[in-house]
Parts: sequence; C-alpha cells; structure tokens
Amino acid sequence: MTVSGTATSGLAGAGILPGHAIEALAAGGAIRSTRPFDADQVQPASLDLRLGPVAWRIRASFLPGPGETVADRLTRLGLHQLDLTGGEVLETGCVYLVELEEALALPADIAASANPKSSTGRLDVFTRVIADRSRAFDIVPAGYAGKLYLEISPRTFPILVRQGSRLSQIRFRRGDARLDEAGIAALNATERLVDAPLADVAGGGIAVSVDLSGEGFGGLLGFRAKRHTGVIDVDRRAACEVEDFWEPLVTRGRRELVLDPDAFYILASKEAVHVPPSHAAEMVPFDPLVGEFRVHYAGFFDPGFGHDAAGGRGARAVLEVRSREVPFILEDGQIVGRLVYENMLERPRTLYGEGLGSNYQAQGLKLSKHFKAWTRD
Repeated sequence: MTVSGTATSGLAGAGILPGHAIEALAAGGAIRSTRPFDADQVQPASLDLRLGPVAWRIRASFLPGPGETVADRLTRLGLHQLDLTGGEVLETGCVYLVELEEALALPADIAASANPKSSTGRLDVFTRVIADRSRAFDIVPAGYAGKLYLEISPRTFPILVRQGSRLSQIRFRRGDARLDEAGIAALNATERLVDAPLADVAGGGIAVSVDLSGEGFGGLLGFRAKRHTGVIDVDRRAACEVEDFWEPLVTRGRRELVLDPDAFYILASKEAVHVPPSHAAEMVPFDPLVGEFRVHYAGFFDPGFGHDAAGGRGARAVLEVRSREVPFILEDGQIVGRLVYENMLERPRTLYGEGLGSNYQAQGLKLSKHFKAWTRD
C-alpha cells in the first residue's frame, strides 16, 4: 500500500505529528485498523494502540531481527494462546505477546516510536511495541509497512485485559525535532518549563527531581506497591481500593526514602512541569551511574500538559520508580530524570486537558485511574 503523504504535505520542517495529522494518516491508509478508532483514541500528539483478540504466552522476550517477522518467531517461542474477546488475566512474572488492532503503511518520511500509557506505567506493567524485522523495541522506522505487536509483562499486579484494551501509545514524527540544550534553555526562558528557580539543563534535557519533603501532599511521600494482591481490570476506572494494593508512605521528619530492591513506588516530582502547545516532551531516566533505580516507564507528555490555559497549572510529573539489585537511599530534591522536548509539526487543535477527559492534568501525587481517591486519616 502506498500513501500520498497528504497528511503532512502542507506542513514544513521536522516535528511530531498532531492529532489531526494522525487522523489524516489513517484516512490515507498509513494507519490501518480492523475497526474504526475509538472516540478518544487519538490524543493531541499520539495514538492509543488497542489489543487484538489473541494473546500468546511466550517463553521469553525477543526481537525478530532483520531477517524474520514476529509471526516467524512465535512459531518457536509461543507456549499457548489466550482468547481476549471475553477477557483474560495476565499473570505477574510472565511474558505475553498480542497482535495489535492497528497496523502501519507509513510514508517514507514518517517514523514512529511507542511508549506505555501513563496508566500502564503506574500499574508497573512493562510493555514494548515490536515491529516485524525490528532490531529495537518501541521504534518503527520511516516507511514501515506491516503489523505491530505488544509485549506485555505485569511486574507487580495481575491485570485483566480484553480485545480493545489500550496499554500503549505511539507517536509519529518527521525528521529529528528534538531540541538541544540551547533550544531547551531558550524555550524555558520564554515558557518556564519547570518551576525551579534555576533550571538544570544538560544532557539534552531539563532536570526533574523527586519530592520527599511531604510538604505538598499533607505529609504523604508516595506509595509502595503491595505483593500478592487481587486483579486489576485495566478498563475499569476508580474500581480498586488504594490500600488493597498500595502502602501509603508518610513523612517521619526525614526527607529521604530507602528503596527496597525490586519494590515499586509511585512518587512525585518536586517541580511542576509545563509542556507548551508548540512542543511535546518525554521523560528519560537519569544516568544510571548516579543511582540504582529506574524511573518513569510511561514517558510521553502531550502538548498542553501543565499549561495554564488548558487547566494544568501546577501539574507534577508522577514518577514510577523501581530499585534494582541493592537498597538505595533516594533523597529529597535528587535528580531522577530529564525531560526532553521536541517541536510539534503543527499546534494540535485540542490540547491535553481541553475537553478530553485527561486523567492527569493538574495532577499532584496521583495513582492510576483504576483506584478510588485516597485521603489520609
């Protein structure tokens, strides 16, 4: 299938495609689906991806490499199939693969990258998109034509999924639109990307630190996930009691937290974050040489996140933190990640939070949408 490129032919330069250009890609055949998009599937700068009807339990994660398709590898690595049309539980410690409902036939100048949705990351569900003949997860090269698959590995909670569940999202871009350090510094000077008195711009991104003061959230530092819990239905909002799944962590006068090995935490950034309408952002983990932990599975920040005019003033970045092999002391104000910014190809017609039912606009220290509101006694 060939695509004329009309979705972006009137848009010059490099940048992330806005939602209306994603819809135009689909109308031109560059994004194919077994059924029409859901009403809220197209976001300001990304497209949610839907699970297809069949999941495979597989022996191990894999990349197909340049000589094979994912289906080729499944014949050797697949253990058994699960029918998702009626819903199935995906267990912790297992690896699953699902063909997605969306497939691609991209123009030669359009590439894509994927990331878990915010709610997916906050459940500690590890997901990665795999394309045929790919050498890297979550990367779709320009001009790719073929199916997409999602690798799913629940780390802490078993989850109930079904055909149409949306665990991952994909962005489309033309060229390299990432801002360098000078570009981020200039944008911060005009748009105030973080509310730190002195922004730390280095390594191609602007620093984000962790808030362990307990001052902004009534003494709450964050949440630590419990083990051996019940199942979370990924499509049900506000259905779970917080304390059935999480241990609230409260301040005891010390501005630090000892991360237990292989435990999972939800924390918040000290800085409020702002993504202006002309840009999109992504959280990248901080240099692992300064700490044995990983932060933020779900890295996409849409245009308008934290934007005052879109109702987002004061929005914090929620940090999904997992320690590695050893206990690690995380201190208040410690840098845990960096935000990299990219130019949009064009301003989205609707910003994050503007009538979209966005779950995390103006957020503080917030768990995923699956949990009821929690208040400290």
